[in-house]
Amino acid sequence: MRLRNIPGAREEMLVNPFIVQEPARLRGKWRDEFGSNAPIHIEIGMGKGRFLLTLAQQNPEINYIGIEKYSSVLLRALSRQEELQLPNLRLLRYDAETVDEIFAEGEISRIYLNFSDPWPKDRHAKRRLTSDRFLARYARILAPGGHVEFKTDNVDLFDFSLEEAARCSWSLSHVTRDLHASADAEGNVMTEYEERFSAMGNPICRMVATPPEA
Repeated sequence: MRLRNIPGAREEMLVNPFIVQEPARLRGKWRDEFGSNAPIHIEIGMGKGRFLLTLAQQNPEINYIGIEKYSSVLLRALSRQEELQLPNLRLLRYDAETVDEIFAEGEISRIYLNFSDPWPKDRHAKRRLTSDRFLARYARILAPGGHVEFKTDNVDLFDFSLEEAARCSWSLSHVTRDLHASADAEGNVMTEYEERFSAMGNPICRMVATPPEA
């Protein structure tokens, strides 16, 4: 059975207290939701949640929001959060197409994109989470000095992402086509996909992208 088809998952998202309902009402007020002025980091497409749950445990001084559009995938992260009950973590079942409608200008300090859907057909390029239309949304919600961290094992998607970022005048740093053999490997938190792909011998690509100053 595919994860996204688990019966009852969507219904669970509507009643579980660890899932934020109607996130648009918190636009510009997420620090009130957390009850602190700590920086807010988000992961778009959090999957089963190991990456963000690990970060939230390691960094209690940072607030985290995990976004996943598939209920049955998010259910796995939700189960773990029910065990840990981390106060600095919120979960959303939401489509990132309109991410700038739930976060205000400058409200987010960091965005994580891990092993996003590559949408390999050219006609679907605009759906890629590193396309120019998504970069424009990220630029609106990122605080000054904020950035996007992107990891993938898909070389074509990585090349596309580098080109899109450069074309949109984003600054690039920590660019590597073999993360685990680079200086950035220390402290790297692996996702479930990253662990699987690495075990298969696939090098992991990574970049950090910072939007141009307004």
